[in-house]
Amino acid sequence: MLGRRFISFLRRSPSASGKVVAEEGKAKTWGRRIVSGTLICLTGGVALSALDDLSIYHSCSSKALERASKNKPIIDAIGEPIVRGPWYNASLAVAHQRQSVSCTFPVSGPQGTGIFQLKAVRNGEDKWSSFLRASDWEILIMEALVHVPGNEEKQQTFRIKVSDYLPPPASNACTDCIPQESSGNVDKK
Repeated sequence: MLGRRFISFLRRSPSASGKVVAEEGKAKTWGRRIVSGTLICLTGGVALSALDDLSIYHSCSSKALERASKNKPIIDAIGEPIVRGPWYNASLAVAHQRQSVSCTFPVSGPQGTGIFQLKAVRNGEDKWSSFLRASDWEILIMEALVHVPGNEEKQQTFRIKVSDYLPPPASNACTDCIPQESSGNVDKK
C-alpha cells in the first residue's frame, strides 16, 4: 500500500510542478515587461529633458551672440563674425522651474577667442508646448572673457561687461529755476 501511494504521488507531482513552473514563467514575463516599460519611460524623460536644455542653450546663446555683435569692444577684440563654439563645451544651469538660466559657452572670431557668461530669465509662461517653440529669454547680466593672441608682448586677456542699458545722463544743476519759498504762516481770516 505504501508503494502504491508513493507511485501515485510521483505521478501527480510532475503535473503540479508544471503548473508552478508555468505560473513562475508568467510572473517573470510580467516582471520583465514592467521593468522594460519603466526603463523606456525613464529614457524618454531624460531625452526630453536633454532636448529642452539644448533648446534653452540655443535660444540664450543666440540672444547673446546678437547682443555681442552690437558691442564695439567685443568686435574690436575678437573681430566679426563671432561664432558660437560647440555645445558640449558649454555649461548650462537652469533654476526656478526652468524660468532662469546661467550659461557659459565658448566663442571665436578672426582675431581671438572668448567665453561668454550670462544670466537670463524667461519671458512669458512655461507650458508643455515650450518643447515645440523657442522661448524668449531676457539677458540680465552678460560678460565676455576674451583672449586676443599676438606676439609675446601683445597677448591680451580681458573682461568686457555687455549691457543694453545706457547709463543715465549726468545731471546738471538748473540755474534758470527760481526756488519757491514755502510760507509756514498762513493768514487766517
